[in-house]
Amino acid sequence: MITDTVKTELGDEQFKTAVVAIIGRPSAGKSTFLNTVCKEPVAIVSPVPQTTRDAIRGIVHTPFSQLIFVDTPGYHESDKKLNIRLRNVTHTQLKDADVILYIVDATRAAGTEESLTAELLAPYVDRVVVAVNKSDSPAAQVAAARSFIRAALPAVPDDCLCTMSALTNSGTDAVLDALLRKAPVAPALYPTDLYTDQDVEFRIAEIIRGEAINRLSEEIPHCLYVDIADAEFRNNGSRLWVRAFLCVERESQKGIVIGKGAAMIRAIRIAAIKKLRTIFDYTVDVDLQVKVDKNWRQKDRVLHQLIK
Repeated sequence: MITDTVKTELGDEQFKTAVVAIIGRPSAGKSTFLNTVCKEPVAIVSPVPQTTRDAIRGIVHTPFSQLIFVDTPGYHESDKKLNIRLRNVTHTQLKDADVILYIVDATRAAGTEESLTAELLAPYVDRVVVAVNKSDSPAAQVAAARSFIRAALPAVPDDCLCTMSALTNSGTDAVLDALLRKAPVAPALYPTDLYTDQDVEFRIAEIIRGEAINRLSEEIPHCLYVDIADAEFRNNGSRLWVRAFLCVERESQKGIVIGKGAAMIRAIRIAAIKKLRTIFDYTVDVDLQVKVDKNWRQKDRVLHQLIK
């Protein structure tokens, strides 16, 4: 829970609301942080880089504040059409956000991508809070990561440079407090029982994609997307039936996703249904199939559908 420090500073009558853009290199722990502070599975968590493809929203409520987090795709340089669109998502969110949370992976040395990310944030430094993440890992080099931030973004004040472990929820309260100090006084934008504004079909597609990503290897996770073809409530609204396709780029990939004796696609489907039934207050059934959408990552139609 967020401490009472910010509440004391605000006084009794003021309420704070902020849109917070989360930025960092791929696999820095952005989605893990979002799920941890929202206490719900809002974003896909996977060791596969570039899992997040859209601006995922999660909402944290307190009696005196509301933080609306936007988990942006991991920022890195690439001239591929898909990655260019992902970078555009990040740029848009940074411009529109009230506050920016920059998550740094303490287990990796700061390289070119980290320097590019810090450079991107320089014009917005008065809105930036930095969280050095993965402090629980034996491989963490927290002092080195903090030194990098001191050199790259010297204008970040001490109380906006935090250390945390999003995985164990250590230090996250201090990060939330720092964000709230920068948040403007404003009314809430969402009701208190809402922890995400994602629509149902998007959430279902992301759960299916997440289960697929965490079971497939090599190039396959980057070569698939989920198409929700149909969704229909049945049994007087107590059951949602969904027909979905895991779409890949080549016929050879289709066989891998289906697996021997359809074992892989069955495992993905069962795991997705199990997770979906813990999220929604109605039963979700999924008819999951695989199809080929050749070279979809180069098609504007598909990219526009997936990345908004």
